Amino acid sequence: MKTILVVDDSRIMRNLVKNTFAALKIPANYLEAENGRDAYVLLKSNKVSMVLLDWNMPKMDGMEFLKVVRSMPEYKTLPIVMVTSESAKYNVIEALQNGATDYIIKPVREKVFKEKLLEIKF
Repeated sequence: MKTILVVDDSRIMRNLVKNTFAALKIPANYLEAENGRDAYVLLKSNKVSMVLLDWNMPKMDGMEFLKVVRSMPEYKTLPIVMVTSESAKYNVIEALQNGATDYIIKPVREKVFKEKLLEIKF
């Protein structure tokens, strides 16, 4: 079974993401982190299949996490999807240029989520 790391400082948002996976009948184990620093620790100590990553978080934000993880050869191909309320075109471009696999704008809609997962062949 795949393991998904859900990184968001909002417990409600983390639950929403997990519920969306359940609604799509995608079996998975979940790891949760409230910030990029905690997510990094979980990533290093677990076999993770995908990261769903918020942008705005305390301690280490999503962009910082993305840059650190993408600088490490062992995580070059790990799917990392930004799931954030940052909807400006320049934010999307910045995330993709720094290695995000895809980008989902909150609020998460089940149909969009499913389409993105199919695009990245998850």
